[in-house]
Amino acid sequence: MHKSFKLIALVIALAASILCFTSCSKSNERVLNLYNWTYYTPDSVIELFEEKYDCKVVLSYFSSNEEMFAKIAAGGASGYDIIIPSADYTSIMIKQGMCTPLDHDKLPNLKYLSPLVLSKVTYDPSQTYSVPYFMGSPGIMVNKSKVQQYDRDWSIFADTSLAGKMTMLDDMRETMGAAASYLGYSVNTIDPEELKAMENLLTNVWKPNLVKFDAEGFGKAFSRGEFWAVHGYPEGVFTEVSEENWGNIDFFMSPKGGTIYIDNMLIPKNAKHVDLAHEFINFILDPQIYAMFLDAFHFPSTCNSEAAQYMTVTPFYDAQWLSNHELMVDLGENLATYTAIWERVKYGTQ
Repeated sequence: MHKSFKLIALVIALAASILCFTSCSKSNERVLNLYNWTYYTPDSVIELFEEKYDCKVVLSYFSSNEEMFAKIAAGGASGYDIIIPSADYTSIMIKQGMCTPLDHDKLPNLKYLSPLVLSKVTYDPSQTYSVPYFMGSPGIMVNKSKVQQYDRDWSIFADTSLAGKMTMLDDMRETMGAAASYLGYSVNTIDPEELKAMENLLTNVWKPNLVKFDAEGFGKAFSRGEFWAVHGYPEGVFTEVSEENWGNIDFFMSPKGGTIYIDNMLIPKNAKHVDLAHEFINFILDPQIYAMFLDAFHFPSTCNSEAAQYMTVTPFYDAQWLSNHELMVDLGENLATYTAIWERVKYGTQ
């Protein structure tokens, strides 16, 4: 064979080998598909996990439990390896057989779950299907450069002077729970008269002052000065506002109480990467890793008994703020009643 032909053949063979190696590497790459809340997954933690376990994490986000559950119930669970719903929807998914049982032998870091959170997880007390990711509560954030006088409780949403400058979460349980707490009811009430009073408060007193119900864009709009008072998760606002302006934000929880959420890591039925999902759950529970998660959002250490000692920032609120708050639980057949009320509140439908 002519030398030039030999050279060409060699180049072609080499290129083919490289192509095969690249495609094979990609096809063999371990992938974890994580479905989580918006603003809830620190890049630094994901990067460390990818490096340690030689894998790729693909993130997808949802802004409410209802949005997540509608997608999963429609057959979307097979595309994810870990989903992070709140307690009430964790309970629903367990009851409906939508979860893979956890192998505790692969989760030695379960020992770091705090007594506080373990006392609350009545929906899965032995962590058979789920592991707490974080326990907290939304609150109210006010732009102090725009508003000087206001009530530091749920009644702020009745303030007509702030009409057109406020939002509440587009989350049925959180916002109906706020109304229940303001009226002195349980956030899990199923009493018809109490539900009627909650609907009236939301529809006729609070909603007229709101720009909208918003669970996703309130942080950006707050940072631009469009919204002056918002009901939401602190990380949704503080991550959008420059740290030098954090002093202009008053974040508080109502002394009248409110909701407690416990978001949980679970592996959906028919997940494709169950072993890697267990590795991720155990990784998150490591106190030093969990402290990085807490630091990223200035969360208090409500779920991990050892992480606080490794934190490097001051949390936005104290775990004691949750002392008069109540965990949202599965409403069972009464969920349909809540859904009907929420539809009427949001859209005025009968």
